Amino acid sequence: MILIDTHSHIYLDDFNDDRDAVVKEALANDVRYILLPNIDSETSESLLQLASQYPDICLPMMGLHPTSVKENFHDELLLLEETLKKQKFYAIGETGMDLYWDNTFIHQQEVAFRRQLDLSLEYDLPIVIHCRKSFDEIIHVLQDYKNKMPRGVFHCFPGGLQQAEKVIEMGFYLGIGGVVSYKNSSMQKLIADIDLKNIILETDAPFLTPVPHRGKRNQSAYILHIAETISQLKDIPLEEVAAQTTQNAIELFKIQTHAK
Repeated sequence: MILIDTHSHIYLDDFNDDRDAVVKEALANDVRYILLPNIDSETSESLLQLASQYPDICLPMMGLHPTSVKENFHDELLLLEETLKKQKFYAIGETGMDLYWDNTFIHQQEVAFRRQLDLSLEYDLPIVIHCRKSFDEIIHVLQDYKNKMPRGVFHCFPGGLQQAEKVIEMGFYLGIGGVVSYKNSSMQKLIADIDLKNIILETDAPFLTPVPHRGKRNQSAYILHIAETISQLKDIPLEEVAAQTTQNAIELFKIQTHAK
């Protein structure tokens, strides 16, 4: 069985004391690949170091997170574009819009998101979309790309069935993480209604830790608990969840698989 964590920030300082052990534990739990979404210029160096240390396991993305879009976002985008020229990346991200805490930079977030959508098309890379309290705004932007839509995923998908159907119709995957394991989570009913072919798995480590480790630091090994939850909700074998979601991720990110 092979699992893929399609969204993990294990390059952050939270893992400075045991990062190698975290990677090894992921491997021990059948997590063969870990995709690393960037946040901004302050995180790119540590992300790239980790990807260099584990080139067959930790696969880098490059992007500008919407909450890092401030007055200097044009400079951030220039650095992003220069970095994209230097090596292989597996996605543009994470990007998108986040209006949960503040909408001061809503216009700048949209501009940055559009630029990264353009880069995803230019480099033929999937786009990893952060969508927090901004679903309508994200869809509005994507409608301008209907004649040439990037492929990608709505990371930590936040919506209900109607929104999920809209995302799937536009050709995107749903990123499903630890929230699906939370008691009374609306994601549980959604998963029951969504075909596995539209889902990829993610931890968003160190955030959104699944049951039974909720309240502790998340890590890539816990993708197994997310897969187990989906298996239980859909009443299908764990191996079926792993096989389909892994195949989805391989196709989306164009991962060249290899034997252990």
